[in-house]
Amino acid sequence: MSEHIAEIIWKRQTESFAYDHYNRAHEWKFDAGLTVPGSAAPAYRGEPDRVDPEEAFVASLSSCHMLTFLAIAARKRLVVDAYQDSAIGHMDKNAQGKLAITSVDLHPHVTFAPGVEVDKETLKKMHHDAHENCFIANSVKSLIIVHSK
Repeated sequence: MSEHIAEIIWKRQTESFAYDHYNRAHEWKFDAGLTVPGSAAPAYRGEPDRVDPEEAFVASLSSCHMLTFLAIAARKRLVVDAYQDSAIGHMDKNAQGKLAITSVDLHPHVTFAPGVEVDKETLKKMHHDAHENCFIANSVKSLIIVHSK
């Protein structure tokens, strides 16, 4: 149906290629010309001022959930003024004993336009439907928990 392309570019910048020495800094280039500085997580000798793959994974789940939620709200003619999420990914060993992001907690806070009333059950169903229809959530094995307010 569609393709989504990212180019990852890394070049050694250290004399030594020993595990403790080589640089983890690299770039993610996307089709619109956007470049994102990437690195390993600081726990894996990465640079803290760059995006690491684990953060990007969590952000992509949160972003997909939000975009799906907004589409649902728009179709229901429930105007949303703001949406904020503090997503948390949990790294642990999976059933095979390998390190993985085993769960992601989403904590979305939705602000509807003045005069738009949405009861808790409707909001809960909208988040459920957003999760069920999020392309990224449908692509991963990690447990994703939505803590809607």
